[in-house]
Amino acid sequence: MTRQQSERLITRTLHVALLITIVIAGFGQAVLQLWNWLMPELFGLRPLRFWQAVGLMGLSWILFGGLRGFGMIAGPGRSGTPESWARLTPEERERFRRGIAQARGSDAARS
Repeated sequence: MTRQQSERLITRTLHVALLITIVIAGFGQAVLQLWNWLMPELFGLRPLRFWQAVGLMGLSWILFGGLRGFGMIAGPGRSGTPESWARLTPEERERFRRGIAQARGSDAARS
């Protein structure tokens, strides 16, 4: 790796770290403002401080899906790409179609 490449890597890493810090601070502030506006009035809960809001945001992110909501991490078989459909055997495709049709039929019966 040349000196210019390593400098570019360091600069890019610092930019990404700064962006992540700004995003966390922004979302933390949004959680703080929403909590302190709604929760004490509605439920009689105490107001949060900034780091409590960031912690609450992190906890809810872990509990309710993490990075999957942003399309950054997809588990095995969750890509939703045409290649994943192409990998299915004809029997698996037919079983999938029957399952979807069955689910739609059962939803219609409940309505």
